[in-house]
Amino acid sequence: MLKVERKFFDLIVAHAKAEAPNECCGMLTGKNDKVTQHHIVRNMDASPVKYVMDPKDMLKVEKIADQNDEEILAFYHSHTHSEAYPSPTDVRQATWPDQYYLIVSLREPSNPVLRAFKIQSGKIVEETMDLQ
Repeated sequence: MLKVERKFFDLIVAHAKAEAPNECCGMLTGKNDKVTQHHIVRNMDASPVKYVMDPKDMLKVEKIADQNDEEILAFYHSHTHSEAYPSPTDVRQATWPDQYYLIVSLREPSNPVLRAFKIQSGKIVEETMDLQ
């Protein structure tokens, strides 16, 4: 179960709203499935229907995590007009089988929805999140 403090939920939602109508993306790092840091990653596609994480930003996050003796726990992105569920493109892009994939939906901007998934070999499993 991924443990996420409310402040990280708020940061993800704020990032999604700031990038709308384009999708946003980012990474969460921490230890023992507890998120301790939020990292914005540039969406190289700047698109309302897909995202491509900037590899330079991803490398910076990996270095920060290593320096802090943390690990990459999750990747997140937004769906600006659809539900918080992985699209076929999201499944194809999910190449880190041990990490969580979080999707925040802004379909109803006043009521954002954040859900977590594991995606392994094309199989989607919704995971429980403990919002603290």
